[in-house]
Amino acid sequence: MDPLFWPLETNRFRRFTPESLAAIEERIANKKKEQVKVNRKNKDQGAEEDKLTPQLDLKICKTLPSLYGDIPAELVGEPLEDLDPYYNDHKTFMVISKRRTIFRFSATPALFIFGPFNPVRKTAIKILIHS
Repeated sequence: MDPLFWPLETNRFRRFTPESLAAIEERIANKKKEQVKVNRKNKDQGAEEDKLTPQLDLKICKTLPSLYGDIPAELVGEPLEDLDPYYNDHKTFMVISKRRTIFRFSATPALFIFGPFNPVRKTAIKILIHS
């Protein structure tokens, strides 16, 4: 691959932390406020907005494309911020297995009890993605 077309980023993979969850919630709130303003403005106009769609190469259960580089060993099996821009304002995180398979999980509490940072949920995710 030519580095002119695919710039290398050293910090592409970032852990999913409570701060990143707060940032997602803030983006969701800002999007809702912006949507209300746009709806008021365009009530008379029938204008449609451009909708972002998920990237096909970052679908669940697909292998992470080599274009994203090698995942550091300490981040394999750990919750990561989503690489797909479509999920920037969705409460989700991704986990990449040893075989570079993509798994995506909701950051909302499982069973209304286990948040995304609960040790029981982290263990369940590790068992689920184990090959």
